[in-house]
Formats: sequence, structure tokens, C-alpha cells
Amino acid sequence: MDRLVNTVRPYAWGSLTALPELLGQEPTGEPQAELWMGAHPGDPSRADRGEGPRRLDELIAADPERELGAASVARFGPALPFLFKVLAAGIPLSIQAHPTLDQARAGFAAENALGIPPDAPERSYRDANHKPEMVCALGEFEGLCGFRRPAEAAALLAGLAVPGLAPVIDRLQLADESEALRGALAAALALDADTVRRTAEELARTLPDGDHAPYARIAEDFPGDRGVIAAMLLNHVRLRAGEALYLGAGVPHAYLSGVCVELQANSDNVLRAGLTPKHIDVPELLKVVVFEPCAPEVLHPVAVEATPGEQLYPVPIDEFRLSRFELDGVDREIDGRTPQILLCTGGAVRLTSADGTVLDLARGQSAFLPAVGTPTRLSGTGSTLFRATVTV
Repeated sequence: MDRLVNTVRPYAWGSLTALPELLGQEPTGEPQAELWMGAHPGDPSRADRGEGPRRLDELIAADPERELGAASVARFGPALPFLFKVLAAGIPLSIQAHPTLDQARAGFAAENALGIPPDAPERSYRDANHKPEMVCALGEFEGLCGFRRPAEAAALLAGLAVPGLAPVIDRLQLADESEALRGALAAALALDADTVRRTAEELARTLPDGDHAPYARIAEDFPGDRGVIAAMLLNHVRLRAGEALYLGAGVPHAYLSGVCVELQANSDNVLRAGLTPKHIDVPELLKVVVFEPCAPEVLHPVAVEATPGEQLYPVPIDEFRLSRFELDGVDREIDGRTPQILLCTGGAVRLTSADGTVLDLARGQSAFLPAVGTPTRLSGTGSTLFRATVTV
């Protein structure tokens, strides 16, 4: 077992206080957005096995089968297949979508051929992997997820009586829903800057309270941003603590506020539509987005018969598997056949390996468990532990 030292990414949308509070640290006064746990080369975790801290990706590369297990290496290759995060949104994130595996490979190769450095701000494809993901709320969490039906979006926009929205409303009238959504998003992202600014100002004034309040907040936070209009094409969703969402490739989304754990394929590929100072590539985004109405499906955990106490969030992918333990003084046991990262989000948890090694995790701390094949015992009272692993 390895206690992980993790990196916090200070994106502008991050909360000033949520991650410091989770980690038991003093706020820095700067936004702190994402805590990364894993082996993505962009910001790998570090572990100390007696020779000083080393990057987790380097430890895995030195002996993939020992760290990941033969089954995981055979199925997913010699790298940790997932990236685990805590995400803390103080203001909305960008409206974004993620590529399929084939799209990621093609996009990564194309940007390499153009000589764009991997860490360049104008880069969209930072690796050759897809990025399906899921989020599980640690408290109340709000987001936008999937397209509304065109008729519903048209009714919302028309009811606001804002002249600048006319080109978007016109596209939403097309009979084919897919073409209507494609045309509406393209029209929203093609508006000239003056029209966008005037429209966003009017939206901030005229959007009603209640169900549409999140869109008013977006308009206030991002005056003049084309993403303000694009956001209203998407469904608003609110999660309570313990509820989750799964997002496959091409589903447009934006997280608005709150703290969650996020588990995804091991990738940092993002195509953005707005609500961000970061790179926006509209032509590439329009290639990636799936233009289909999609009502968000809120996921609730289900009991795992083979592992008493484990609550699993089922998803249609094997590269990551998210579950949760609410420890109540009864010891639980997890098998060690797959690589896993354990994160304590409440109370304190003691991990005890088969050879008697003990590792204590306080709130906000995490551990990497190599696939050694032997079980680990979990102990705690009033404690919450998330388990990220794979299915093989």
C-alpha cells in the first residue's frame, strides 16, 4: 500500500475553500479546482517506497504486471486505466465534450503532426485516449448534462423575447432533431461578439428564477461569452450527496457548483464550447459532440453481494469502477486482484494488508493498492471511503 501525495490544479473556476477544507489545509486565497489521484503524466501522484517520492506512472512503468496485475495489463495495457479526482467548482466549468477512442487517436496524431507541444494552451488532444467519466456528489452538486429536446429549448428561448436568440431559435425549428441541435449549437457559437454581449446582458436581466436560475447565474458570471447561449440548450441537473452521473463520449456537459469525486478514463482530452478562457476549437467540438436529446440519468449505488458493505455505481465501461463504503465499526474486506485507489472523504479509515501492514487515511487522504492478489481489510467508524478500480 502506498500513501499518495497528490497535486491540486488551480483552475480559475475552482472553489477558494472546498479542497483546503477537505485536505485540512489553510486556503491560499487562490481557486483550487481539482485534486488528481493517479498516473496520468500531466500530474501523476507520488509515492515513497523508502527511496524518496517517485511518480506513480514511473513506478508502474518499471513493473506493470506487479503494479496492475496481469489481467489489467492484458486488457488495458501497461498503464493505470483510470484517473481519479476530487472536483470543487466555485463557478461553472466550461461547456465541453470528450472524444471517442478513435477520435482521440486521430486528433492526438494530427496535433503532433502540426508540431503543437503536448502542454501548449492551444492544444485540444493531450493524449490518445478517450475520456468517458462519472461524477459522484459529496454534497449538493449542480451541472448541465445532455441536450434538451429541440422543441423544449426553442420554447425556453422564445419565451425570453431576446432578439439576439433568433438565429438559434430558427435552427431549433428543423424537423430532424439531430440537425436542429447541431444547427442551434453552431449558430450560438457563431454569433458576433457584440450580439453575444448584448444578448448575455439581456439574459442576465430577464431569465426567471426557479428552474432557470442557473442560466441567469451563468450569464452573470460569463458576460459576453457564447457559452451562455449554448448552455440553455442543455438540461439542468441537481445531485444530492451520494448521487452520480455517467457521461459517455460526445455528451455535452458543464459542472456548475459543488464538490464531487470524478472517475474517468486516463485522459485529459477536452473540446470546449465556452464559459472558459481556455482554448476553444468549434470545428473540432462539432465533430465530437453527439447531437441527440439526452435526459440525465441520476445513478444510485447498489449493494455488491460478493463484497459486504460495498455500494457500486454501475457504468457501461470496464476501464473504471467506482464504489463506496460507509464504515460503521464493522470491518470490511476488498480483494487485491486489480489496481485500486482508495480515498477517504469522511472520518478516518485504517487499511490493513494481508501481511499486517497498516496505513491510516484521514479525510482527504488516498492510497494506491497494487494488484498483489491478497485482500485488504477496511476499518472505521462513521467513515466514508471511495474505491476506484477496474473490471477485468
